[in-house]
Amino acid sequence: MKNIAVILSGGSGSRFGGALPKQFTKLAGKAVIEYTIDVFEQSECIDEVLIVAQSAHIERTLDIIKNNQWNKVSRVITGGQERLDSTYSALTALKENDDSCKILFHDAVRPLVTQRIIQDCIESLDKFDAIDVVIPSADTIVEVYDDGCISNIPNRSTMRRGQTPQGFKLGVIQEAYKRAIEEGRKQFTCDCGVVRAMLPHVRVATVAGDDRNIKVTYPMDLFIAEKFLQAGNESAFMSHDDLGFLQDKVVVVFGGTSGIGLEINNLALLNGAKVEIASRRHNEVDITELENVKDFLQSVNDKHGKIDYVVNTAGLLIKKPIDLLNIEEISSLIDINYVGAVNIAIASKSYLKKSRGMLLNFTSSSYTRGRAFYALYSSTNAAIVNFTQALAEEWVGDGIRVNCINPERTATPMRTTNFGIEPAELLLSAEEVARVSLKALFSQKTGIVVDVRKDGR
Repeated sequence: MKNIAVILSGGSGSRFGGALPKQFTKLAGKAVIEYTIDVFEQSECIDEVLIVAQSAHIERTLDIIKNNQWNKVSRVITGGQERLDSTYSALTALKENDDSCKILFHDAVRPLVTQRIIQDCIESLDKFDAIDVVIPSADTIVEVYDDGCISNIPNRSTMRRGQTPQGFKLGVIQEAYKRAIEEGRKQFTCDCGVVRAMLPHVRVATVAGDDRNIKVTYPMDLFIAEKFLQAGNESAFMSHDDLGFLQDKVVVVFGGTSGIGLEINNLALLNGAKVEIASRRHNEVDITELENVKDFLQSVNDKHGKIDYVVNTAGLLIKKPIDLLNIEEISSLIDINYVGAVNIAIASKSYLKKSRGMLLNFTSSSYTRGRAFYALYSSTNAAIVNFTQALAEEWVGDGIRVNCINPERTATPMRTTNFGIEPAELLLSAEEVARVSLKALFSQKTGIVVDVRKDGR
């Protein structure tokens, strides 16, 4: 008996309004559908993935599958004009499977479905023949007549909003569709609706969804989805705390002699990585000089034969009114905080392309809004975020991931120099930030800004 996920990617995206259907629109450097398929590919509960696509986008979908090297995707088949036509196309393709197979139908444009939801769906199908994923409604639901006037206001406590996946025993959903087609009925909004109408004796159970499991329907949804991607902190990258993947990986840390960089160095070494650090104080590597950075990375590659990850924690904060900064201080703030990051990226590209690795930048919470008395620090941090997102799109075809860590106030020597002694309970530890940063290296996501917060949320 197989557990099969069917990704419904036949939508035209007419409400989205883009040049391509919304499932192929970029979200943090990758197509929306890539995130969706990858969740099912990584799920231990799923044996096979079947994709239903528009005929005009079959080749595009096949290219995405090839680039991601997914193993569970068995077929890409042509869907129909309506959602129900696409579901029926999938059921036809699955007709040789046993009736007891568990089938999950999921919208390609719900990229943030979680492993927990998938597992709960599969387990619920042990007890029920049909399940729907739902979340409580925070708003009052209002029924209206054709003229727009209210006809009924149901009790909100019994109302739920439907999401996907929707799950079924294969034989049950096939029988429901068979009857619907025989009766010429097509006015259904979802597959659970087909089962409820055509097989009223079948109970449809519910599984708790997630507010983050949103459907990308309008351009604003992309912005929301990206914020959800970054807001999960560690959970946006890894669901466990294992750093064993670092064994024998070559990690380069710029600014690795103090603060967060030093903790990254120590933690990576403890987990079997080969770490090379660079700073002016440690080995006279000046990130403001491109050739200097190139020479250093060449020496690392010559020594180890590869570079898997490049982490740039180098930064400079001088807390002063802008008009009191001298020209040397202005140049240093811009050169270290921004030009240095550009130089590191340029010098790292060829090595990371070969290893299909990651460039990890650092910003601070000041990137969202400029702060008085450190205007250049704030604005260069904003530039780093923009730079990270742009590079993620530019390099995605080379297999290079580019992400950015955004820690809240952290206990580091640089912060103490500028802000003095602060209550420890109000600050993140450098070790906490280092752990999240190393976990981020494992992720296949790109173009993400990961918030690391004191409260962990």
